[in-house]
Amino acid sequence: MRKLIAFDEDSFDKLKQLGRDRMATFQELADEAFADLLKKHGIPIDLRDALRKSAKLDRETSKATAHPKTRKAKSR
Repeated sequence: MRKLIAFDEDSFDKLKQLGRDRMATFQELADEAFADLLKKHGIPIDLRDALRKSAKLDRETSKATAHPKTRKAKSR
């Protein structure tokens, strides 16, 4: 899917230079930037991330609801 976005000239020049320095395309820079933004806000990037996050939530939920084992005091 293609979307049109606008940059000011200075920012675009810096992004082009960064791409040259890293030998990366503008698309690769954009993919990395958007992946970082999604990660920052806790939104899974792909299926693997979604499954990992789901498993982590399940573990945290099961730990929070687990009841500690208690021993009954011996009566004399």
